[in-house]
Amino acid sequence: MRILLWNIHGGYSDALLSGSHDYLYLPADEHGSGGPPDLHRPTPGTVSVVTPEELRDAPPDVVLLQRPEELPLCAALGLRPGVDVPAVFLEHNTPHEDVPDSRHPLADRPELTIVHVTHFNALFWDCGSTPTAVVEHGIADPGLRYTGELASLAFVVNEPVRRWRNTGTDLLAHFAAHPVDAFGIDADLLPAALPGCPQVSYAGNLKPEQLYEAVARRRAYLHLNRWTSLGLSLIQSMMLGLPVLVLDTTEATRAVPPDAGALSTDVGVLRREAAVLLADPDEAARRGLVAREAALERYGIQRFVADWDRVLESVASR
Repeated sequence: MRILLWNIHGGYSDALLSGSHDYLYLPADEHGSGGPPDLHRPTPGTVSVVTPEELRDAPPDVVLLQRPEELPLCAALGLRPGVDVPAVFLEHNTPHEDVPDSRHPLADRPELTIVHVTHFNALFWDCGSTPTAVVEHGIADPGLRYTGELASLAFVVNEPVRRWRNTGTDLLAHFAAHPVDAFGIDADLLPAALPGCPQVSYAGNLKPEQLYEAVARRRAYLHLNRWTSLGLSLIQSMMLGLPVLVLDTTEATRAVPPDAGALSTDVGVLRREAAVLLADPDEAARRGLVAREAALERYGIQRFVADWDRVLESVASR
């Protein structure tokens, strides 16, 4: 199947390209495409860069949209989503306002299909008469790499200062007794934003392979998101074999068994369990194996690809 899409979310794009389709991207300098993702692994399908003229001559089988502004971009190519070409809108995010009465911007568009990345998101977005589906995250297994040799907590968040309460960045103050190593885009801003938390240090904005190795050396993974979709870094850490300390919000209960580390809306519980794991490497490793097994079972890449194939086939045949 020939699928037109935009490279919006690098980690998710990497998972999508695990399917055996022809993925079409516009050139980097046209229509805000940004070009195809920078892949460092072989893929079962193909990745092609196509011009608008080529798309008009040979339209895609499906367009996979990820932002509302992509609908007019497609229309400008002569490809009205849901009219000239079957269309899926991939909704990555939780609603940001009017919860629980959040109306999706593409509600009541029966010619489209909205795919949510979590069941929680599907529950909280009001999509009206627009058909919906859920395809839970999928991640290629990075392998069991956990060593836990560093008695510190890994915290992986992009733009943690800008996103502050959404990502639970303010809650780092509750872990003042424990060293926290922060990774991600603009995580270097954290020490200045948290002057009362000298235990928080910037560990780098690393490429995926480097990040896997660095996170796996930390004793446990700290996930404090209040109101975002389930983070890929949480699932990746579980697959690496880290025990996880997780704020029990949005989709966390479905993703994390309690014995994989700790799961609670009580930050005090997470703080106490962090102390246990930091003091007991064997117990941390035991819980990390539970986390890995759970992540592989629910978020394996084969299940993800199969779910997407079913959605794409259904949409293309409408």
